[in-house]
Amino acid sequence: MHVPHNEIFLDNCGFNKADVPPPASGDFTTSNMSAAITSLASYGSDSDSENESESSTSAEKVDPVDSDATAHLKPLQPGHTMSLAVLNSAPEVAVKEAVETGIHLDPSLKEVAYNPTYETMFAPEFGPMNPYKSQQMAAPRNMLSGYAEPAHVNDFMFEQQRRTFSSYGYALDPSVDTHQASSCSYIGAVDEAEKNKGLTVFESGQKKPEKRKKIKGGDAGEIDNFLGPWAKYIDEKDVAKTIREQKELDEITAKRQKKGRNEEEAPGEEKTILHVKDMYDYQGRSYLHVPQDVGVNLRSADAPDKCYLPKKQIHVWSGHTKGVSAIRLYPSSGHLLLSCSMDCKIKLWEVYGERRCLRTFIGHSKAVRDICFNNGGTQFLSAAYDRYLKLWDSETGQCISRFTNRKVPYCVKFNPDEEKQNLFVAGMSDKKIVQWDIRTGEVVQEYDRHLGAVNTITFVDENRRFVSTSDDKSLRVWEWDIPVDFKYIAEPSMHSMPAVTLSPNGKWLACQSMDNQILIFGAQNRFRLNKKKIFKGHMVAGYACQVDFSPDMSYVVSGDADGKLNIWDWKTTKLYHRIKAHDKVCISALWHPHETSKVITCGWDGQIKLWD
Repeated sequence: MHVPHNEIFLDNCGFNKADVPPPASGDFTTSNMSAAITSLASYGSDSDSENESESSTSAEKVDPVDSDATAHLKPLQPGHTMSLAVLNSAPEVAVKEAVETGIHLDPSLKEVAYNPTYETMFAPEFGPMNPYKSQQMAAPRNMLSGYAEPAHVNDFMFEQQRRTFSSYGYALDPSVDTHQASSCSYIGAVDEAEKNKGLTVFESGQKKPEKRKKIKGGDAGEIDNFLGPWAKYIDEKDVAKTIREQKELDEITAKRQKKGRNEEEAPGEEKTILHVKDMYDYQGRSYLHVPQDVGVNLRSADAPDKCYLPKKQIHVWSGHTKGVSAIRLYPSSGHLLLSCSMDCKIKLWEVYGERRCLRTFIGHSKAVRDICFNNGGTQFLSAAYDRYLKLWDSETGQCISRFTNRKVPYCVKFNPDEEKQNLFVAGMSDKKIVQWDIRTGEVVQEYDRHLGAVNTITFVDENRRFVSTSDDKSLRVWEWDIPVDFKYIAEPSMHSMPAVTLSPNGKWLACQSMDNQILIFGAQNRFRLNKKKIFKGHMVAGYACQVDFSPDMSYVVSGDADGKLNIWDWKTTKLYHRIKAHDKVCISALWHPHETSKVITCGWDGQIKLWD
């Protein structure tokens, strides 16, 4: 029994079995025993702190070996029995006074499975305190804001009290029995609670007043005496406004009427200035007579066969003191040029010969926005920001008549039909297109379908129809004299188109779009956008730059916001040429209908230029 134990022990102590010599003739000698004990003792000594010399001296001073101490090392002798010593499995241990005995409870426990004493339950917490925790942080918490004990409160009751507190500033004290409600059972604004008698949000406060009674309306059979739902209330008083109130009202209405009258009564005095010496030549012909000595046949209806790009500036017409807003060539011949400006004046210029200013028409009190000749060129209309449309005689400069509907006209057009030369239409700032008759001076038709101010009117389809564009970003097509648009073109991607021109062949409409491109719409029956013909590369956003075509339909011209004249090829839509024409916005560009390369531009720098 002991030998294997011995082997294990020695083995565990770091000795190999080979280190212990085999017993001579089955028995241990005393010298072998003492050597084994010495090695054990030296193993047990603290070899880390003591050097080897000390360990060797301590090995020499070994106490005499007690036989009991080594009894377990000796083999059992046959025939002898050894008495076993009684061992105490739980010896007495000296207890330090500082150590507390007893069971400690975990303070975070929710339930205890036995009955602990009061001292155990409420004993102070064990262990070191966190010195950085404030009193609030150290307090027991089961939620972020503190320790909340579950209370048996109905959800509705809780919400009712919470809303009452947020609305009125008071709520029932949850710690007081609600059956004995008194002034001390409220928290918050106790005075309010007393005043409202502790009513909650969900309890109605005041009762609704009774409905006012009406005078009974009589019998429905009697039509004259029957009042029905229109009967007055019994307690209704018929009292007129006080004298003071009435006076104030009268003053306000008088002021308004006066203001309106002022604007109405100020059409501006019309006058004209002739800038040439003789009104008529030796044959009695005025400047309206088409010249025949300019190298071009201005009376022919045919367009030139081939057009070319204009290269250089050949003339400047200067006379306007502010920006020029529109220019128009004399119908069919183009030997005269009419211009309107922000200086409130309209001027007529020669295109050939000495290129003089022939006549100035003065009569508008604000900037002139648009002008339009009639078919013969004998008369023209002007539209200005003073809310007036005026009809002038091109030859004498006389103002024939004036029209207004108290709104600003943005564009004006004569009906190009020979039989309807007494009618014209104007696009107004109040979203309407208004049609006037020159003979009577009255409005004969209103086209009221647009949702924004009307910017342009263009006659198409042999003058049976006209196209209008507006600030509402739409294009509408109308039959003449029918006030309902039969075609409405509006796409989410479309922008406002404040300038539109019909092509010389009458097939296309060129629309200057506010997203810096010129869109081409078909002008016959379908009015579809031609997606292959989009002219880009110029900057026009915010300006109504007028577009035009060359007479042979090979080029498209337009001004831009930088004062440049842009020329595109109609077939390929390539930007061919760009000329710096004006210092400010180049608002209009016109290609002369009888010339191969003459283009007239005008700008907000007040100048009109001729390019060739």
